[in-house]
Amino acid sequence: MSDDEGRPLALVTGASSGIGYELARQFAEHGFALVVNAENPGIDDTACELRQLGTSVEAVRADLTREDGVERLYAQATAGGRPLDAVAINAGIGAGGPFAETELAADLRVVDLNVRSSVHLAKLCVRDMAARRHGRMLFTSSIAATQPGPFEATYAASKAFLLSFSEALRNELKDSGVTVTTLMPGPTDTTFFERAGMTDTRVGSGNKDDPAQVAAQAYEALMAGKDHVVAGSVKNRVMAGAAKVLPEKAKAQAHRRMAEPGSGDG
Repeated sequence: MSDDEGRPLALVTGASSGIGYELARQFAEHGFALVVNAENPGIDDTACELRQLGTSVEAVRADLTREDGVERLYAQATAGGRPLDAVAINAGIGAGGPFAETELAADLRVVDLNVRSSVHLAKLCVRDMAARRHGRMLFTSSIAATQPGPFEATYAASKAFLLSFSEALRNELKDSGVTVTTLMPGPTDTTFFERAGMTDTRVGSGNKDDPAQVAAQAYEALMAGKDHVVAGSVKNRVMAGAAKVLPEKAKAQAHRRMAEPGSGDG
């Protein structure tokens, strides 16, 4: 991929489908060149589709749960000294079910992708952006970050980490020319619930937001330099607001009703 078109360059992780794909599309439609990442071969199809929008797109297939995957992605994204103008750290997974019964490997993979790889990639990107005094970073958290998450305990905790982490970075970087925005979607129509084994839950089988709408709201917030955006339906904003006043015990019980295995039956 060449950057001789003079376009700004954006990196989007988890871009083969869902919110990540739609985020990449937003960047492409607004004149960015792109580096898109996922661990699956579908990322090559994503790149081909996005090139139809008239921009240059490089696909990097890498598993970000591995340190060498993060390093390789960043190296390819910045090859030839290309500066990253925007980064959407979006890749994430969940593991549904009782923590006493879920596989340890599945829970640790959630931590490795949602937390560890986000910190690793952010470290590489922030150093460069801060040195140039220019850049925009978007972290995909969740409204799950505002409450305990029974039956997806590791996932909810990982999203709470991202919310805290991104808000801290925003404060550190407030005078640096680098902005940090946190995306907090609610249940969205992606493959998340299927991959997390949560299709039989109330949240997994219920109504979901359009990922294109979520991504459009995220892009607008990022470009405006906002600290966060609760994207999707009005219901999500109501839930996020309620989370500020409800006790943790009540929030945990409410989440349990939505995420408990079998809660979506009937």
